[in-house]
Amino acid sequence: MSELTAVILAAGQGTRMKSQFPKVLHRVCGVPMVEQVIRVVRQAEFKKCVVITGFKEELVRRELEGKEVSFVHQQEQLGTGHAVIQAVPEFEKDREGYVLVICGDTPLLRAETLAELSRVCQENDAAATVLTAILDNPFGYGRVLRDENGNMTSIVEQKDGTPEQLAVHEINTGTYVFKVGPLLDALKRIDNKNAQGEYYLTDVFEIMIKDGLKVIPVAAKDADETMGVNSRIQLAAADRILRLRKAEELMAQGVSIINPENTYVEQDVVVGQDTILFPGTILQGHTVVGKGCEIGPDTQLTNVTVGDETRLNRVYAHECTIGSFDEIGPFVHLRPDTVLHDHIKIGNFVEVKNSTVGDGTKLPHLIYCGDSDLGKNVNFGCGTVTVNFDGKNKHRCTVDDHAFIGCNTNLVAPVHIGERAFTAAGSTITKDVPAEALSVARARQTNIKGWVKEDTYKD
Repeated sequence: MSELTAVILAAGQGTRMKSQFPKVLHRVCGVPMVEQVIRVVRQAEFKKCVVITGFKEELVRRELEGKEVSFVHQQEQLGTGHAVIQAVPEFEKDREGYVLVICGDTPLLRAETLAELSRVCQENDAAATVLTAILDNPFGYGRVLRDENGNMTSIVEQKDGTPEQLAVHEINTGTYVFKVGPLLDALKRIDNKNAQGEYYLTDVFEIMIKDGLKVIPVAAKDADETMGVNSRIQLAAADRILRLRKAEELMAQGVSIINPENTYVEQDVVVGQDTILFPGTILQGHTVVGKGCEIGPDTQLTNVTVGDETRLNRVYAHECTIGSFDEIGPFVHLRPDTVLHDHIKIGNFVEVKNSTVGDGTKLPHLIYCGDSDLGKNVNFGCGTVTVNFDGKNKHRCTVDDHAFIGCNTNLVAPVHIGERAFTAAGSTITKDVPAEALSVARARQTNIKGWVKEDTYKD
């Protein structure tokens, strides 16, 4: 079987993005554009990926570390033809193989589209296939002209076209599949004798056609997917399209999304059947949500695992684990390394950080629980604080099963509250409390009679 290689052009700066970072590293639906292109290319069966890097290439290479791609350096950006020439050593050994050339800023292309472009090239023994799009308004784009057999005769630029040629609505998108042998031969014959002094990859088509070789245009079924991203406005448009694709994918799998336009789910998120996502929900990174959950409104989860049948209302959680049958929110912050087990109730204005919370435990409202290990069926009264930081070091609190912590209790770590122990409201606990004991740690009340004088309050 012929080798299928993808060459991804990612060397440019993208000046219209107005950014200090390479354009291809800007994210769409949670994934850098160039990585999104790599994913789609692999789905289309192009197993070998070669990424052409240039501007701030160390950032691109670092982002793609571990993605099993090869890198080729383009010292100067002298055009698309020049970029592909730099990659020739990566594919020249198999003249019967095929090369996909694709830009790293085209994150909307579908794998099916690229696979079709490759299939047409191989089955018709073509020298190349050109992905095209049919636009209602093609102004500014190079028009693709065909002969009576549907093969390409030329690409005519806007400034060079006759009125008849410019009436054509089929345009070149900049994505191509080449047979290696004809591509190598044509690349040797292109030059930079043009106003820009650059080597244009499109020049190879004229050479191939003059040599009597077949170049076939293949129109994308959806013109929107061929859009390149060159500005922040286009970046937002691409992000919206990918988010809606993700929403449609989830709904097809049995997830209810009340308002897809106002729900933000990134590419790598997994959501179980019969879960409902309410407006304002943001699911990011490698978040996994189980079955039958209710998430939102206005809930943001980043790299969070959620069990089944859990309800999260106005929760911000990151780098943590949430169990099944939990009721959490509103206005809850779950910080990294928090592990919540099952049947847990967490109410409004609660923050939990680096803590383990056992089955059935309740943290109803106005609570900070940090660096703590809570057993099963523990109850924290309103205003409870685990005082975990002494100014230099952080210490842990341990609260055993069925303990009851009274309102406005300060647990000064390190401290251990035994099983079924109680703390009285308003206590500051600095020592361990034995199992089944009541700990009272507050000053004795003193009433000073007559303290308020007649002249204390004057009108």
